[in-house]
Amino acid sequence: MFHIFGFYKFCKIKKLNTLKSYFLRFLINSNIRGTLILSEEGLNGTLSGNQQNLIKVKKNIKYIFKIKKFDSENFSKSKFQPFQKAKVKIKKEVVPIGFKVLHSDKIKSQIEPKKWNNLLKDKNIKIIDTRKPFEYEVGTFKGAEKPNIKNFRDFPKYFKNFEKKTKIAMFCTGGIRCEKASIYLKRSGYKKIYLLKGGILNYLNTIDKSKSLWRGECYVFDNRVSVKHKLKVGTYLICGGCRMPVSLKERKSKKYKEGITCPKCWNKLSDLQKERFSMRQKQILRAKKLGNKYFFQKEFH
Repeated sequence: MFHIFGFYKFCKIKKLNTLKSYFLRFLINSNIRGTLILSEEGLNGTLSGNQQNLIKVKKNIKYIFKIKKFDSENFSKSKFQPFQKAKVKIKKEVVPIGFKVLHSDKIKSQIEPKKWNNLLKDKNIKIIDTRKPFEYEVGTFKGAEKPNIKNFRDFPKYFKNFEKKTKIAMFCTGGIRCEKASIYLKRSGYKKIYLLKGGILNYLNTIDKSKSLWRGECYVFDNRVSVKHKLKVGTYLICGGCRMPVSLKERKSKKYKEGITCPKCWNKLSDLQKERFSMRQKQILRAKKLGNKYFFQKEFH
């Protein structure tokens, strides 16, 4: 059983290149996989490994960055390793929207999952899904708006359509994207801003399915592809052609070919691409049959 730890923290960070080298070695030596993003404004990561090593890594991250408490953290489990390898990346912003977060930017109106349902029932509030359109399609909250924005950096243009007195509630996977968006709104003069504390993952892990207003599953950026309530691994797979999530219903389509195409990309891929992906899939299946691992293979449950 693999344990998965997701977290983020807005804080000042210096000597990024030195920290990148240190943590990459530390993760590899600790047999931990996943991605850690470092920026001058903070850090964000999702890491996976055995529980003992993961606890050790968590303690070291908090010690090195002098963190008493993460802005958000979540824990889940998987029967398979959801990451290919350990990665440490340096970015100008942890979440790119055009500015760096300051200590004075903290948003106080973070709503706990148990109170989030009441907010969703408010007819005078706009519920905004700050994730990408394809994530929205996998699952979202009842009544939530889909901005149809491909890049998070384009959110300021989207928000220009709202009056400053508008009540706005936002959510995302783990909380970091909607927190960055809410800081932008605060700086722009919006007063009534709310965000789901800990994001969708915290909600799904806290709220019983029978009382939930979540519809569908939650897309995650690793080989689990999606998760359900209590953060159990979901039913989605990744298309070998377009790398988009594929549902159970879509896999029943004649346009779905494992490792090759799905209904989303069937008419977009050329015959040459389909032939190439078909050859790749045959090599993957042949390697599996022999008990080997094909070099391009990415294991999705």
